[in-house]
Amino acid sequence: QVQLVESGGGLVQSGGSLRLSCVASDLLLDELTIAWFRRAAGKEGEGALSAINRDGLTYYDDSVKGRFIISKDKDKNTVYLQMDSLRPEDSAVYYCAAARTRNLPRQSWEYGWWGQGTPVTVSP
Repeated sequence: QVQLVESGGGLVQSGGSLRLSCVASDLLLDELTIAWFRRAAGKEGEGALSAINRDGLTYYDDSVKGRFIISKDKDKNTVYLQMDSLRPEDSAVYYCAAARTRNLPRQSWEYGWWGQGTPVTVSP
């Protein structure tokens, strides 16, 4: 069983930055791919925004490429999502999710463990 706890969300102005954290427990990052998803109010969930596997390989959706950076700290068993140049349309609840795979899955159903989410609001 993997437990994931996100933090770092908040209110920021357009163009600002936030860094989200996802702490994993009960399994090591060496065994997992961790991805970030988001769901905006009244909208369908999107595919993975970004993901990082056990080898450090990464994936970025076009909507965040060049603005978001995913990274991990194995000593802290934590994955980060550095979000820069934030836009109002980035406002959503952000979730981290884990899959016991070496791949970089894009779809939410491919991830078996989820955090509780952290809200991000970007004001115009």
